[in-house]
Amino acid sequence: MSAMAEKLVLFGLTRQEAAIYLCLLRSKDLSGYEVSKLTGISRSNVYSALASLVEEGAAYLLEGETNKYTAVSIEDFCENRIRRLTRLKQELAAQIPQIGDSSEGYITISSHRHIMDKIHNMLEHVEYRVYLSMPAEYLEQFRAQLERLAAEGKKVVLLVSDPPEAGMKGCILYQSDKRDRHLRLIVDSSYVLTGEMTGDIADSCLYCGQKNFVNVFKDSLRNEIKLIQLTSTASN
Repeated sequence: MSAMAEKLVLFGLTRQEAAIYLCLLRSKDLSGYEVSKLTGISRSNVYSALASLVEEGAAYLLEGETNKYTAVSIEDFCENRIRRLTRLKQELAAQIPQIGDSSEGYITISSHRHIMDKIHNMLEHVEYRVYLSMPAEYLEQFRAQLERLAAEGKKVVLLVSDPPEAGMKGCILYQSDKRDRHLRLIVDSSYVLTGEMTGDIADSCLYCGQKNFVNVFKDSLRNEIKLIQLTSTASN
């Protein structure tokens, strides 16, 4: 399956539907027979998939002597799906009982994608302050969240080996000499996420809300900041 089809699967299409949708995007107004010929998918499966694409809002049916199908633009299809999922999320959040505070145990977050998602989710729930140290190439993906937190009056402290050229508006930046692949994130002195970030599926991080662990981790980060400040003062 192509990389494009894999991404479409994440938007709720089956593999066959994704392949047929891409075929429709490349060619204007096709019949089921023509789609079958171009994709190599059997006509019975093509017609079933085309009906699903119409139902899912990815294609339109052009009725005529020979029914044909045309693709909804990728922008409209994705925006419509995101809007629908956002509405469903709000309905589910209102209807399903809230779970209590996160576990205070030690939870392993595996794979780079899941680690990035966890960082985004943790930043969405910051109430007072956040301390973050991570490889510089990933920091830009969190710029909007971090700057929004700072604009809301929340304390945002970043330890980076290579500060962004444009800075991070409202954030407190400390330049660290460390150039490892380590992630260290503390939210509201209550939750920690730490581990290696290489961009690989094998990446693994530890998430914890255990008070003693968080306090030790916080003290370590505070001491590193003090050392950076002392070094900076001495060099000046």
